[in-house]
Amino acid sequence: MNLNLKNKNVLVVAASSGIGRAIAEMFLEEECNVTICSSNKEKLEIASKEIKDKFKKDVFYVKCNINNPEEIKSTVKSVENNFGAIDILVNNCGGPKPGYFDDLNDEHWKNALDQVLLSAVRFTRLVLPNMKKNNRGRIINITSISVKQPIENLLLSNSLRSGVTAFAKTLSNQVGQFNITVNNVAPGLTLTGRLEELAELRAKDSGVSKEEMLKQMAGEIPLKRLASPKEVASAAVYLSSEIAGYITGQTIVVDGGFIKSTY
Repeated sequence: MNLNLKNKNVLVVAASSGIGRAIAEMFLEEECNVTICSSNKEKLEIASKEIKDKFKKDVFYVKCNINNPEEIKSTVKSVENNFGAIDILVNNCGGPKPGYFDDLNDEHWKNALDQVLLSAVRFTRLVLPNMKKNNRGRIINITSISVKQPIENLLLSNSLRSGVTAFAKTLSNQVGQFNITVNNVAPGLTLTGRLEELAELRAKDSGVSKEEMLKQMAGEIPLKRLASPKEVASAAVYLSSEIAGYITGQTIVVDGGFIKSTY
C-alpha cells in the first residue's frame, strides 16, 4: 500500500523516546524528512545516532521545552529553515504529574496546561498558515485512552487531554476547507517509560513488584498484552497519509480493546 508520504516534511514533538520516537522512525521508513524535538539534548543526540545506525538516514533534531512558547517558535522556524513548510505535525508530550485532586496545586495545573494543551495549540498555530497556503496538511495529536475512560490517579491528564480532543474536533471543522485534517490517536497501555513509571507507583501501593504490576495491567486488556510503541505509531502515520484524507475530527483508540464503551 502506497501512503504517498515520500519527501513530506514532518515534525514529531517529544520524540526522543517512546511513542514519539516510534512515529518518527515509521515516517523515516516512508522516506519523509523528519524532525524530532525534546527538552533533553542528550537524549536527542542518542536517539539521532541510534536512528541513523538503524535506518542509515539522518533525522533532524531540535532541543525544545514545549512549556516555553519562544522555544516552540524557534523549533518551527528551524524546521522551516531546514526543510521548508511543515506538511505533517504530530503533537505529542510526556504525561503530566500523576495524582488525585488533593495532590495537585495551581502550579501543577498551570504546568500541565502548558505541556498538554497549549503546546498543541501553539505548534498548530505556527504550522497552519503554510498548510492553508499549500492547501494540504495533517495534524495528529497523541492523547490517551483517558479521553474515553478516565484513569483513576491521572486527573491532570484526564482533564487536559480531553481538552486537546475538543480542540481538535473544533479545529477540524474550521480548516477542512483547506484540505487539512486534524485527528487524535489515543494509545492504551503501551510499553513506554511512562507506563513503567505508573506501574512502579501502583506496585508500591499494592505491595508487588513492578514486573508483576505490568502483568496485571496486561491481564486487564482483551488481547492480554501491552501495546508496542510501533503499533500506536502505525495509526498516526496512516492518518497522515493520502488514503486517510477523508478522516478528520476523529479520535482513533489503539488499546487492544481496553475501553469498555461502544463508541
